[in-house]
Amino acid sequence: MWIATAEQSKTIDRRASEEFGLPAKVLMERAGLAVFDVVKEMLPNGGRVTIYCGKGNNGGDGFVVARVARDHGYQVDCLVAAEEGDLTPDAAEQLRIAVAQGVSPIFYSDPRWARKAECLGCRDLIVDALLGTGARCEVRGPIKDAIQAINKSGVPAIAVDVPSGIHCDTGEELGESVWALRTVTFGLPKPYLFEGIGLEHSGYWTVHHIGIPNVLLNEPTTARLLEGEWVSNLLPERLRASHKGDNGSILIVAGSNRMRGAATLAAKAALRSGAGLVTVAGIASVCEAVAANVPEAMLLPLPENDGVISADAARVLLQHKTKYHATLFGPGMTHDQPVLEFLEKVWQEWTQPCVVDADALNAVSKGVRLPRAECVLTPHPGEMSRLLQLSIAEIQSDRFRTVSHAVQKFKQCVLLKGPYTIVGEPGQPMLVNCTGNPGLASGGMGDVLGGVITTLLAQDLPGYYAAGCGMFWHGTAADLCAGEIGCIGYKASEVADALPKARARIVSACNVD
Repeated sequence: MWIATAEQSKTIDRRASEEFGLPAKVLMERAGLAVFDVVKEMLPNGGRVTIYCGKGNNGGDGFVVARVARDHGYQVDCLVAAEEGDLTPDAAEQLRIAVAQGVSPIFYSDPRWARKAECLGCRDLIVDALLGTGARCEVRGPIKDAIQAINKSGVPAIAVDVPSGIHCDTGEELGESVWALRTVTFGLPKPYLFEGIGLEHSGYWTVHHIGIPNVLLNEPTTARLLEGEWVSNLLPERLRASHKGDNGSILIVAGSNRMRGAATLAAKAALRSGAGLVTVAGIASVCEAVAANVPEAMLLPLPENDGVISADAARVLLQHKTKYHATLFGPGMTHDQPVLEFLEKVWQEWTQPCVVDADALNAVSKGVRLPRAECVLTPHPGEMSRLLQLSIAEIQSDRFRTVSHAVQKFKQCVLLKGPYTIVGEPGQPMLVNCTGNPGLASGGMGDVLGGVITTLLAQDLPGYYAAGCGMFWHGTAADLCAGEIGCIGYKASEVADALPKARARIVSACNVD
């Protein structure tokens, strides 16, 4: 499913009207009906509903909800955060229809408006139809008063298309914003659902196509939301006659005395992802930890310098580089000076595909040049801030823009971790992950993800597809853990162990007739 910015959504609406004869008032009617379906879901036995309407098309959707809800026996208050003369033509038309069918709007200048707002806590449900996808400026006046009243009330709110006060394209808050329990958006999902305050304030969201022709909804944009079928079609199959050498030989260069577990987690994840052969290259203490916990992994001991990989280890590693189809660099290595010198020497001659993670990314931020090979960079926001020399707040303020910036700078595939992880690559639409949960915010999860992506690289998936499939698969494993263990407190090793079951779920879900 493609993701549409505010401008792209506007274009889709315009083309639906001009090319397919679907006028705005028809789309408005269908949008209102879609929202009312959610009202019925939340209040199946009727109840008291307050609908806040703005002056634009979002308010027009709200007038439709008010009319239909009243017609179905709900007790409706319709509060308009504007004056009647301020309404756009389409919103004014929907208001006239609603009034003709018994809706009694209360405009901002009416003294009853403030009294109704004060008593909002006595209502059963609120519908937020104040501002739509075009909002750009800080909220003020009646809109601000309405938003504050909604949030203060403690009553569940349904947002129409976008929670009022949220910037559609960045998810940033325009001073004040509605904290919705549900959001009903139309046509295609919008960027605010995946970043910034919008990610939190949209609550549980759904997309309703409202009759927009599929030919418009299927046109590529700059980003797409991953779906299981896309991933299932790309996951490499295991041939009956294959042997371990056919299923990817991967190398994991990781660990230090202080962080021995990173290599173990990555190796376990690689094996659980179906890698045919896994080798861990690390100092003696790391190799001992891997041998004790992942006996299936092979070992390549490297010389050390004060508990980290020595610069002299580059010679050892380069002697073996042709044995591996893909390599993971970085987990737990530290970015001490010997490690920086080691990576600089190795990467000057490295040509195999690789995943660059954790401390290897920190080495890049300190000036070590990436290999002249296909790379997948997998930073979290802190690592990305160092790579781009921006604050974490700037990184997170528009994650789509951040990924685009990193792709332009490094000319490689980049995966920015976080809720709704994003993957970008030159010339490709960004991929947004929809699997995973807050339990992933725990140590070692990135090491597991690195092992999954490296395995897919070794099985001949290009970096962009390996990163996209890897994050979806990793998130699905975490969702299984959340369901079976609990949403908080499951461990990275448990996510690794859930990978085979997660793969089976992805594939089987797409094989159902």
